[in-house]
Amino acid sequence: MTKRKRCSAEFKAKVALEAIREELTSAELAKKYGVHPTMISGWKRTAIENMASTFGGGASAEPAISEKDVEKLHAKIGQLVVERDFLSEASSLILGTGGRKR
Repeated sequence: MTKRKRCSAEFKAKVALEAIREELTSAELAKKYGVHPTMISGWKRTAIENMASTFGGGASAEPAISEKDVEKLHAKIGQLVVERDFLSEASSLILGTGGRKR
């Protein structure tokens, strides 16, 4: 049984770019790089589909966070601070050492 060959993103991009240029056929590229022609076709298709996102600008790089989500996160932080303070006080009462074990 043969193991699957893992190809790096750089390798896939290089092969896909050559496939897009169409200087060699998929079969010739497959022989040159030692991969199946179907894989090359898939890499080529993926490269073409994702090419537009390269020129999309910085807007897609950082997800937008709504004001509602920010408020939820602030509320959660407040809740966690209250819980931490409560547990710290409770542990100091139980252990009698300010929260530290002897």
